[in-house]
Amino acid sequence: MKNVVEVSAEHRALLRLVNSRLNQIYGFPVWRDPLPAVDELVSTFLSQNTNDLNRDKAFDAIRACYTSWDEVCEADPDEFMQVIRAAGLANQKGPNIQAALRRIRAERGEIDLEWLRDLPVEEAREWLLSFRGVGRKTAAIVLLFSLGMPAFPVDTHIYRVSGRIGLRPQTLDVDKTHQYLEAAADPADYYAMHLNLIRLGREVCHARKPACARCPLVDICLYPDKNLT
Repeated sequence: MKNVVEVSAEHRALLRLVNSRLNQIYGFPVWRDPLPAVDELVSTFLSQNTNDLNRDKAFDAIRACYTSWDEVCEADPDEFMQVIRAAGLANQKGPNIQAALRRIRAERGEIDLEWLRDLPVEEAREWLLSFRGVGRKTAAIVLLFSLGMPAFPVDTHIYRVSGRIGLRPQTLDVDKTHQYLEAAADPADYYAMHLNLIRLGREVCHARKPACARCPLVDICLYPDKNLT
């Protein structure tokens, strides 16, 4: 059952305004070619605590070394950790990836996640969250980008930006921010809003020295320590 999240009218209105502004500035972005859900799950495991370049290096290395996810299941754990070393934390990510693939195969008879499309989104999310190493961001990425289901991933950029702008209560942790922003936004806006907020965080609203003077939201942002030089 989906948790009921109380969202203030002010946050709903501000989120609509922010989404409209970013759509005008950045347009409606397109995620890289969508991966099958299993591929996206593995890719998102690899992306944890690293950058996109290292994630892609590790994912490409898997594809170069193994012909199928079944082969990854059967791979020597030490060998597999060496294959994905570019992504970092291989001693955590390797066992988690192999355990997830083995469990999918054991429960479903094959390594495939397309069947999740037929579930209510909360059931699909909870099933993904039951895997070791899968948090709300990983689950939401698989649901939104591979399966076209309404979920809103919150990464470090979105968490930082949403706090500074004032899109959420300041006291919310990352997990609760997923739930809050999902409840506050229109599901039709999740896709573009997620990508545009990340772009804002990467290009303008930097962690240490935000470029507030060139931010398209500076006039509505609630961040008290703006860098306007």
